[in-house]
Amino acid sequence: MKRVAVYCRVSTTDQTCDNQLRDLREYCRARGWTEVREFIDTGISGTKEKRPALDKMMAEVKARRIDVVVVAFDRFGRSVRHLVDALELFHHLNVEFISLREQVDTGSALGQAIFTIIAAIAQLERSLIVERVKAGLRRARAEGQKLGRPRLGIDVRQLESVVNRKLPVRAAAKELGISPSSFLRLARQHYGSVNGNAAAMGGMA
Repeated sequence: MKRVAVYCRVSTTDQTCDNQLRDLREYCRARGWTEVREFIDTGISGTKEKRPALDKMMAEVKARRIDVVVVAFDRFGRSVRHLVDALELFHHLNVEFISLREQVDTGSALGQAIFTIIAAIAQLERSLIVERVKAGLRRARAEGQKLGRPRLGIDVRQLESVVNRKLPVRAAAKELGISPSSFLRLARQHYGSVNGNAAAMGGMA
């Protein structure tokens, strides 16, 4: 017996999922599916990163407690990227995905072909993004731009002051407005110029 999840969503609390649910339930009955769980998000925008019911359903999918997901594309996906990622997860876990309105069923030959096309487009998009980033880096290097994290704008005299006072690492970092790890890195970089005081550094590490 297939374990089925249906998902529906409305964007505002004064809307209802009844119409969506009726169609999804009728479809499941027509397929003879009786083990059906409903995941419903009410008053949740489709662009929201967090959707409680959807997140719970995806957790059940990852736990391999769902065999079939029945939805509508426009109610399910936040974006094309989100939809593709979900489809790839379903494919990896052998979960059948059905979009009722669009008549897409990855359990059918046509549905598999559609998934292959979507996945290929997504891969092309990723490749193009990577190439654009590489091209941008090459151009920046050619123009003599320095790449990497910007240097922390800390005055050496400020650094020397906190070292000489032998402040604890966290207190020194707070005074300089940087993280403890950044403070330690800067202190080690300037170790020779910070009063030549090995004892001071040792006391702060």
